[in-house]
Amino acid sequence: MKEVIIYTDGACSGNPGPGGWGALLIYGDHSHEIMEGDFETTNNRMELTAAIEALNALKRPCRVILHTDSTYVKDGISKWIENWKQNGWRTATKKPVKNADLWQALDEAVERHDVVWKWVKGHDGDEGNERADELANMGLNNYKVL
Repeated sequence: MKEVIIYTDGACSGNPGPGGWGALLIYGDHSHEIMEGDFETTNNRMELTAAIEALNALKRPCRVILHTDSTYVKDGISKWIENWKQNGWRTATKKPVKNADLWQALDEAVERHDVVWKWVKGHDGDEGNERADELANMGLNNYKVL
């Protein structure tokens, strides 16, 4: 199984407001960059979308080391999601899980791969994270109303 290193990030101007996401995928000496955005979204939705789209961009099952600066994404997928699923997509306080549509899509995307989740401090000089941030902002800029 090939190993792919992924860096993801989301950005938002206003929360909610226009947003963007970006991902850097690295396999050996090869890299691939993807980005997009939306007119009306939140930062958390863009963080989740970056991870979903990066995993869905892989054409076959891979071992993935996915770097995110979002504790929301990392904790959600590694700590909270199993309870949400058992509770019918409700939190421990019985409220509907925010962004359940994206959590379900991420859960589905993760099933195809062997994913290790790594948290990195944002805006702290990590080259992969810095590039993912640039891509997210490029995606955001396509949706800003001037």
